[in-house]
Amino acid sequence: MASPADATPVVEAQKRADAELKNVVEFLRGKHGPKVRRGILNGKRVDYFKGKTAIRTLLSPQYQKLKKVPVLKDEEEAKALMIKLLPFAFFLRTDRPPAPVPPPSGTPKTLQLAPQQSFDETSYYTWFYDGSPLYTILGGAAMVVIMLAGVMFPLWPIKLRIGVWYLSIGVLILVGLFIVLAIVRLIFWCITVLTMKRAIWIYPNLFEDVGFFDSFRPGWAYDEPKKKTKKKKAVGGVTPSKKVKTPTAGGVEAIDALTQAAGAGEPPAGSPGSPTEASATGVQVNPASESNNQGGLRSRQAATIEEIDDDES
Repeated sequence: MASPADATPVVEAQKRADAELKNVVEFLRGKHGPKVRRGILNGKRVDYFKGKTAIRTLLSPQYQKLKKVPVLKDEEEAKALMIKLLPFAFFLRTDRPPAPVPPPSGTPKTLQLAPQQSFDETSYYTWFYDGSPLYTILGGAAMVVIMLAGVMFPLWPIKLRIGVWYLSIGVLILVGLFIVLAIVRLIFWCITVLTMKRAIWIYPNLFEDVGFFDSFRPGWAYDEPKKKTKKKKAVGGVTPSKKVKTPTAGGVEAIDALTQAAGAGEPPAGSPGSPTEASATGVQVNPASESNNQGGLRSRQAATIEEIDDDES
């Protein structure tokens, strides 16, 4: 999209902002600013953020500690401040058009400038400000000085070269001590595993993501085992993994009737002269008695247990 001939360059627009607004922009572009994402705008990689993330950042405790910045009390004031910053082109509203072919996961999104520049919490805004150039200039100068110093090392004074040699030896000794400490703590842990109920780590935070001094505190600690996952609860006194098959009530009564008929010489149950007709399948012609109801309840409980999957808790 071609810009008008009388359009103000981005750099010139940013210079017109007053000191308080520049301090706000420095905060938003710093480490406490809104989370940025990587995108591609006009073939270049850029950083962009969402509007509601910037509002949340302006209401954070880190912003409240700043000095020489506008005081914000609620979301409306934070939104008004973002609207006030928009004309200075520190960031501009951009859209994410849908791609004809879905890009692979992790690929930067393609962006394009929105035709109307306004602030909305659900919209995306691309940074056109990379922070103060002072740090970039100082970093570049430091790299040049270090490279020249390394190339011209043979021309250094003898005392200075000896000092650098001692310094390098000291760094190597520190690295060696760190490796030895790691080996010793591992050996001590192996000994305590075999001789004690609970193993002990020396400097348990040595390899944790903490500060330098916190890596050596505390001096030792027990090796706490990982918590095991709880076993699945039993349903009706039986674990879900076990399946219980209970004979049906009619089947039990048929077996009892056959046993009694064989011992007393009476016709077996189910014959034309028998008082009770039952089949081995548990289907009865006569109304079910109280014992039959209890047996049917047990049968339904067993069927309920069988229907439970192993994944359910």
